[in-house]
Amino acid sequence: MRTSYQDIKAEVMNRIRQNIWPPGAIVPGEIDLAKEFGCARATVNRAMRELVAEGVLERKRKAGTRVKSSPTRRAEFAIPLIREEIAELGAAYRYVLVDRNVEPAPVWLRAKLDVPTGADMLHIRCMHFADSQPYQYEDRWINLAAVPHARDEPFEEMGPNEWLIRQVPYTDGQLRFSAIEATDEVAEYLDMPKGRSVFMVERTTWLEGQSVTFARMHFPQGYSMTTRF
Repeated sequence: MRTSYQDIKAEVMNRIRQNIWPPGAIVPGEIDLAKEFGCARATVNRAMRELVAEGVLERKRKAGTRVKSSPTRRAEFAIPLIREEIAELGAAYRYVLVDRNVEPAPVWLRAKLDVPTGADMLHIRCMHFADSQPYQYEDRWINLAAVPHARDEPFEEMGPNEWLIRQVPYTDGQLRFSAIEATDEVAEYLDMPKGRSVFMVERTTWLEGQSVTFARMHFPQGYSMTTRF
C-alpha cells in the first residue's frame, strides 16, 4: 500500500503523543524517514512542512527539525457570509448600502496595506440587519489595483464581503479583535448610545503579497464568534 503524507503526519503525531519523540526531541531527517516509510522524500517533506505550519514541529537551519517545546495550534477561520450567519439564527437578512466612493488611500491605510501615494481605493460603508435590527456595520476599503473590476460594481444588492468571497481568491489574511467604545458614527448605525462597548473585527486579506481589502466590522453587544483549533 502506498504511504501518503497524511499517513506520515498521523504517525509523527502518534510518536509525539506516546512520548517517543518528546518536546524538544530532534526528529529523524527526511531521507531516513523516507527510507523507513518506503516513500519519496517529497512525501515526507510535505508532511513535515504541514506539521511545522500547524505549530507541532519547528525547523532551524543546520539544527534540524524538532518537536516544539510548547506546541501551538493554528486557529482556523472561515470568512463568514453574514447572510448565512443571520439565516442560521432564524432571522431575516437585509443589506443596505450607506455610501460608496473611490478615494485616494489615506496615509494610515497606505501604511497598513503597503500601497503607493495616490492609490485609488474603493471605500464602502454598509449595514447588515437581522429582522430589521442592526447586526453589523461594515466599513471597507478595496484596493482597486488588486481588484480593478470592483470599480464598476455598484454594491447596491450585495455586500462587498460576499462579493469578494465569490469573485476574488486570497492567499493570506490577518484578523484583529477589539472591544471599543462606539463612536458617533458607529453608535448611529448600530442604534445605540455613544460610548457603549461594541465588538470590532479588523480583517485584512492579501493575494500573493498584494493587499486586496481592509475592513472594520462592528457588532452590538451580545455578538459572539466561534473558531476551531
